Parts: sequence; structure tokens; C-alpha cells
Amino acid sequence: MSVSSSATVTRLDVQAVKDYLLSLQDHICSALESVEPTVRFKEDAWDRPNGGGGRTRVIAGGEVIEKGGVNFSHVMGDNLPPSATVDRPELAGGRFEAMGVSLVIHPNNPFAPTSHANVRLFVVYKDDMAPVWWFGGGFDLTPYYGFDQDCIHWHQTAYDAVEPFGEGYYTRFKKWCDEYFYLKHRGEVLVALVVCSLMTLMKVLLSIASA
Repeated sequence: MSVSSSATVTRLDVQAVKDYLLSLQDHICSALESVEPTVRFKEDAWDRPNGGGGRTRVIAGGEVIEKGGVNFSHVMGDNLPPSATVDRPELAGGRFEAMGVSLVIHPNNPFAPTSHANVRLFVVYKDDMAPVWWFGGGFDLTPYYGFDQDCIHWHQTAYDAVEPFGEGYYTRFKKWCDEYFYLKHRGEVLVALVVCSLMTLMKVLLSIASA
């Protein structure tokens, strides 16, 4: 899912978005640590030779969490790779920067699903045009044992998160996910408990970016 600069917001404050994403990483890590009596995240701060860097955080060996990672990255480059401009050839040769937070959490309990989420900002700069930017992201669960009540709770939570921003978002993004995770040779959706919709977070980021 993505929200692009074709929306009504046209001014972008990249630093404000970066500050928010760093605080989001901190918030998620603190929340996860609150369920663990002793283990804590270990951080590896890194720099990218071609520009940028990030904070990789890993937690392992907990009573609740077997292993998990909550990572932030911010990278930039002088030229977009060809694969990134197939659908937007006018952006070829542009400079770029990308940042985001991503996570994967594996619990010890096999009845609790693995969770994944990410949110990201991508910006392209060219001398002959205004910056082109968009937000993207999604979240999903991978259950090992499926339960109807868990499925209902998951989808209801996703629905409640996007409903305040307008009718139809849940249905639209749910359809995208079902198509993305569909296994043609098996005739089924790969992950039963999937909704790709970070609309709440996207709206927050849009408001921060244009503040």
C-alpha cells in the first residue's frame, strides 16, 4: 500500500518523518520489552558507505518472544536503479533517499502467530522537477494454528484502524493482500490472517511531513 505526493499534501519535511520513525522504533521496542521480564533489545547502529545508516535491534531468548527484530534504516543514492523506474521512466537518473521501520516478531508459543510490519518513505529528486515522494507499508500475521476467533479479531482491528479515514479502505486493501498472497498452483491465499493497511500510520506521517 502507498500514499503518494499526488495527494493534497505537497510539502514534505523529511527530517520530521525521520524523527517520527525513530520514535516509532523506540515505542515498539519499549512495548515489546514490557512483556519480557529480563531480556532486552540489543542495538547495532550502522552507517552506509554510499550515504545513510540505521539502527538494527534484535531481541532473543525471552519468555514470550523467541526472536524478533525492529529495524530503522535511512539510505540515499545518486542514481535510481533501472528496476525502480520501469513504471516511472521520467524519474530515471534521479537521486533518491528512502527510510522506514520494519519488524518481524517470532513468539515462543506456537499458538501465537509470527507478526510482520513495515512503513517507509521514498523520495526522488531531479533538477527539472519537484521532489516525487510516497509512503508505503503493510502488516500481516503468519499463524501456525488457525483459530476463527483470532481471525475475526485481527480483521476487526484492521477494519477499525482504517474506517475513520473513509469507507472502503479495508475492503480495498484486503483485496490487494488476497491477490498478493494468492498461490495459483494451490488455489488458496498463502496467509489467512492478512490485511495490508497502515492507513492510520500513513495519515499520521502525512500530517507530520506537511507540518
